[in-house]
Amino acid sequence: MKIPHLLLSFRRANRLVSFLACTLAGIVSLPGVSAGEGMVRIQLAPAQQTTLSSEIAANVLKLPFKEGDSFRQGELLVEFDCSLLQAQLQKAQATAEAARETLKVSERLAELNSISSLEVDQARAKVKETDAEVSAMQVTVSKCTMKAPFSGRVAKLQVDRFQYVSPGKPLMDLLDTSRLEVRMIVPSRWLSWLRTKGRFTVHIEELGKSYEARVVRIGARIDPLSQTVPVMGEIVGRHDELVTGMSGTASFAKGQR
Repeated sequence: MKIPHLLLSFRRANRLVSFLACTLAGIVSLPGVSAGEGMVRIQLAPAQQTTLSSEIAANVLKLPFKEGDSFRQGELLVEFDCSLLQAQLQKAQATAEAARETLKVSERLAELNSISSLEVDQARAKVKETDAEVSAMQVTVSKCTMKAPFSGRVAKLQVDRFQYVSPGKPLMDLLDTSRLEVRMIVPSRWLSWLRTKGRFTVHIEELGKSYEARVVRIGARIDPLSQTVPVMGEIVGRHDELVTGMSGTASFAKGQR
């Protein structure tokens, strides 16, 4: 009755010995690393991306671009209905103008010894206060339009036209598609030969095509558990068919190793 148990234990021990032998021989692959020493999995990611958020409470008046649309740096992305804020700015400007006129009168009266120097100082302080209010309102009104910080595409819209938003509300996700990064995880032992500006070949599975690329950055920290390090590269030249999220493999020539 004990023979089957002995056979099972023997088989488990056999598998364990085989696994340890493969590990010591370097046959067991690390996450993201293929059986080929110079080949790893990659993914295309934007060089920069951001989420635009509202800085004021207002209704969305204009959204010129939809999801997937391309835009250029400086183009209008969002415009809010700021009628109330514009009126508040005009009121602040009028108050500031009145304060300046009051100061002129006070300085003239001070020359005639009709008022005290304290009253003149108070008039000057009022001018500074109203000017500060105008500056604050001008900054607030400047938030009524949001322009593209870089050229790229709209990845996701999170609001609709005429929707009321509060400060901090995410409006849209933006991707810089002018330059895509090739992100990969490589064995730390590759650091003995891997260098920035080193060339390699990227094969994109979605397109079935290969592209020349180069290493632009090597991670500053090695993962002690997996003994891997992140590496970022970029594909040489401009290729409009490449899209964020595409994946494939990176192959390093023998001369690189």
